[in-house]
Amino acid sequence: MNREEALVLLHENLRADNLRKHCYATEAVMRRLALARGEDEELWGLAGLLHDIDLEKCGNDMTVHGELAAILLAEKGADPEMVQAVRMHNAEGLGLGERTTVFQHALAAAETVTGLIVAAALVLPSKKLSEVKVRSLRKRMKEKAFARGARREVIMECEQAGFELDEFLSLALEAMQGISDRLGL
Repeated sequence: MNREEALVLLHENLRADNLRKHCYATEAVMRRLALARGEDEELWGLAGLLHDIDLEKCGNDMTVHGELAAILLAEKGADPEMVQAVRMHNAEGLGLGERTTVFQHALAAAETVTGLIVAAALVLPSKKLSEVKVRSLRKRMKEKAFARGARREVIMECEQAGFELDEFLSLALEAMQGISDRLGL
């Protein structure tokens, strides 16, 4: 599966602009993480782009989210490692136990940190990613009430993917700033 095919699949399955933007952000972060680790940038990027393609089908039912995406991706001939990473990004909801690979930890942390970064931008007067700083993200990590959906323990899985928190936040922020026009931030 190439990026063009992945974009068609994304647009067929997700109509909501905010969900698509989340997927674009996660793709950008995953590509940047892969580059930093010497991993397969295309594979990691596609996993980020397609990790939530089942959200509109399953609604808020987290007991099937990730599983439906994995089935669809497997049917489309996606790399089995990517299929499993997509499934495992919602391991808690699916009752699958712990994530075990660097790829799985990276995807879970990446897709979660995008929410923290977007929230940090939205509280600024400019609402621009270009004004978000790593130190403010680190501070926001400690504020439990800020961006509640961005579960800190999942973001901290960046360490199991081989990144210290500040490096991870910096790479994720840089990646999202690189596509800020597409994200409208």
